Amino acid sequence: MKIKQFADKFHLTTDTVRYYEKEGLLYPQKQDNGYRVYDATCEHTMKFIIVLRQLGFTLQEIKHLLTLEQKPMSPTCNEETVHLFNAKIAHIEQQLHFYQHALQSLQLTKTLMADGQYEKNQEQIASLIEGMYQNLQEGRG
Repeated sequence: MKIKQFADKFHLTTDTVRYYEKEGLLYPQKQDNGYRVYDATCEHTMKFIIVLRQLGFTLQEIKHLLTLEQKPMSPTCNEETVHLFNAKIAHIEQQLHFYQHALQSLQLTKTLMADGQYEKNQEQIASLIEGMYQNLQEGRG
């Protein structure tokens, strides 16, 4: 399929697809007339990119994983992949902890503000915000 169809299929702009190509993430086949043809391999790669981006992987991390995927299987490749996944898992766990705490804080804030009680509970609400800010500063968000 051509770039417009490919981009539409994945709800992307053609500029984004071209950028992924420029960054060495996608390798469509080029026809004699210069048109790019995106095949099943490109579709697989794009799905991989979309999923990993949603999980918070950077384009450089994705490129590294794609490079490892192209290499012959080896203990070294496996170790590199596991190491990268471990780091990302730790990061997601930190974010999850922050968001769980933030959700509880927001729910409590909503309760404290209900029925025009903001003024009465203003200090406690400020304290909740301060706590979330401190979590961010400590790297838990």
